[in-house]
Amino acid sequence: MTPYARRGVHGQTVETLARRVLSGEIPEGATLDLVALQGELDVSLTALRESLKVLAAKGIVDARQKRGTFVRARADWNLLDADVLRWQFAVGTDSGTDPTLLRNLGEVRGIIEPAAVRLAAARRTDADLDALEAALTAMGEQEGGAAHAVEADLAFHRALLAATHNELLERMEMVIESGLARRDEIVHSSPHGENPVPSHRAVLDAVREQDADAAERAMRALLDQAVRDLDRVHGTAPAADGEAGPR
Repeated sequence: MTPYARRGVHGQTVETLARRVLSGEIPEGATLDLVALQGELDVSLTALRESLKVLAAKGIVDARQKRGTFVRARADWNLLDADVLRWQFAVGTDSGTDPTLLRNLGEVRGIIEPAAVRLAAARRTDADLDALEAALTAMGEQEGGAAHAVEADLAFHRALLAATHNELLERMEMVIESGLARRDEIVHSSPHGENPVPSHRAVLDAVREQDADAAERAMRALLDQAVRDLDRVHGTAPAADGEAGPR
């Protein structure tokens, strides 16, 4: 169950409206018929308006006199908002994840994580190393299935950002995790991925040694491996021996 859906009728209404807009079922510029939506979704007008306030706060809808409530242009949406990212991937789960979205997030990771790992190498504490080691150990465990593997990978990258001791970079986990989780789900369901542990171990070893250059090289190699895994899943690259796993 998704985070908003846990919040009862209000949350479920937010999720439903968000997915309809992000899927294009309700297109950009469309004016919403609140009375019709109220009846279709079987919610009170108050609950519907409260749900629309959530989407308005994320730049997705707006309301004007004489025009009513309408869907704003995609250029106005807060695409880096964690919920908006999650909704986009949720829509993709139903209809096939947009490869452009995955590629865009991969490019964002390619900008952020190599620079972040340099800071992590310079600033890491023993507690940071312990968190990274624990995540890597969990990543290598066979029990727990895909969900366990995905969470271990997220924990590793989360710990790397925390090791920068830069609170703004730490907040980037919301962006990175959304794409990383969906990418992991896709790759982990395929038999054509490389073992993720060695590439992550190389990053951790370089951070432990406080070798910023080696840490950046290892992170770039890890991200390159992530691209190869997706290419294999999509049939655009030859498969290599090994089990699918997160990056």
